[in-house]
Amino acid sequence: MKNDTGQDRSITSQWRPATQAVRGGTWRSSQGETSEALFLTSGYTYESAEEVAARFAGESTGMQYSRFQNPTVQMLEERIALMEGAEACKVQSSGMAAMTSALLCMLSAGDHVVAGRAAFGSCRWILDNVLNRFDITHTIVDATDNDAWEKAIQSNTKAFFFETPANPTMDVVDLRYVCGLARGNNITTIVDNAFASPVLQRPMEYGADVVAYSATKLMDGQGRVLAGAICGSDEWINGTLSPYQRNTGPVCSPFNAWVVLKGLETLDLRAHRQSENALKVAGAIEARGVKVLYPGLPSHPQHNLAMSQMDAAGPIFSFLLEDRAQAMAMLNAMQLCDISNNIGDSRTLLCHPASTTHNNMGAEGRAAAGVGEGMVRINVGLEDARDVIADLDQALTAVGL
Repeated sequence: MKNDTGQDRSITSQWRPATQAVRGGTWRSSQGETSEALFLTSGYTYESAEEVAARFAGESTGMQYSRFQNPTVQMLEERIALMEGAEACKVQSSGMAAMTSALLCMLSAGDHVVAGRAAFGSCRWILDNVLNRFDITHTIVDATDNDAWEKAIQSNTKAFFFETPANPTMDVVDLRYVCGLARGNNITTIVDNAFASPVLQRPMEYGADVVAYSATKLMDGQGRVLAGAICGSDEWINGTLSPYQRNTGPVCSPFNAWVVLKGLETLDLRAHRQSENALKVAGAIEARGVKVLYPGLPSHPQHNLAMSQMDAAGPIFSFLLEDRAQAMAMLNAMQLCDISNNIGDSRTLLCHPASTTHNNMGAEGRAAAGVGEGMVRINVGLEDARDVIADLDQALTAVGL
């Protein structure tokens, strides 16, 4: 069976992720281009009035409007689906568009969500300030506590929503247990896998129903564009998500999709090299007596679990300084690495979550989520790890550590 891009899915689905990242979903025009074509068009023309009517009626295949389909965007969707091991994928304008769409497309007034306590600040904001407007309630749990998930289930629970590893506490969720629990109770599991990407962790292999991404992060990986992605079954993507996305419009632009396609070609190389660098950097910081939260280190309480469901621990981790003043002084002392709230980038970037990515949660909310005032989050890039360690050493020394 061939997919919409013309590839035989029975063949492409057998390719390993690194191959799919380069060739999956490729569609070539009559020009036979080697690099994916960029289709910068909002609309399409038709041979006849009858043809356009048939397309809108679903009786004929083909493009209708770039809010619905676009060849470049469709290539990206097929490639991500293949890498994820999913039946289908839809890409969005940003990571938060993906998270919001994944929730709102399937929830109704009176529904209930169970969510992990450690999460990106905007994800928590959606739970606290958007879903509640529509009488959709939620319960926050310690996502590392398997019993907490079961205790939080209500008769109207429709979704489990969590990140693993979580931003920025690096909590790790037992995917097999939590996804199995959800399926046993007819609950849809939505996993934010942005910290890992499908080359380091594939939640669907452990029973996840929906996997969502900020493709801005590792998938693009070079700080160029915003994009998001949602993967799932063909029935859920095309029956539940697509009508919502088609009519509300949080779509990815063709240019951004093309950039992410180019990023995916090197994703496997970057994710593994940055994970190797992160392990070296995390070990060097820990050796100075600083508390480090990184699943790749044996000191992490869920190290064994993380390594059982991840190929590598990823480029991102956090470490704990005394307070906000020390954390900011340390950031200001950096000479090579940049202060930035982005992650998944090829450059080493650091930020202070309490005053940036999680600022909108308030002091009480941050404390409940485990985001302390002295926490620093780091995305380790592709620089020589020795240079990153040297920069961190001098900055930590500058603040008395």
